[in-house]
Amino acid sequence: MFFAQTAASSLPGSSFGEPLCTSPQKDEQQKLAVPFCGGIRGGMRPGKKITIMGVVNADPDSFDISLTCGCGDVALDMCVQFEDREILRNACISDSWGEEERSIPYFPFIAEQPFRVEIHCEHPRFRVLVDGHQLIDFYHRVTPLAAIDTIQISGSLTITKLN
Repeated sequence: MFFAQTAASSLPGSSFGEPLCTSPQKDEQQKLAVPFCGGIRGGMRPGKKITIMGVVNADPDSFDISLTCGCGDVALDMCVQFEDREILRNACISDSWGEEERSIPYFPFIAEQPFRVEIHCEHPRFRVLVDGHQLIDFYHRVTPLAAIDTIQISGSLTITKLN
């Protein structure tokens, strides 16, 4: 489902263009290195789910998960900020950022603890769950959904698995 590209992908013998494996491989940690950028095969569509498993760093500042249209529009930018215990969400269309969303029912991330984020693509929105509990809904601002073909992850975390 994903094609990985990290800073190491420009090195000879890189794995750019190869799908990610879900079983432990010697290359896997390199493929999931942060910052991470990977392609979403076929783009997004209702019924598609992205699962990110990881561990928050020991002294975290923030981390970002973004779904983008290649290097262009940003369909969902989710910025987890630890100092203020908030999760900012926004979209950028034609180089213009929309209205930022901030409200969350709870802050689920803890330093040095594992987490599982699921981003469900539904007809009107992305529904984001953390550790199996619904956290936020973010209504689509970018169409067509199939144009959303890239995931980018950066910041104070380690990615352990990406499906």
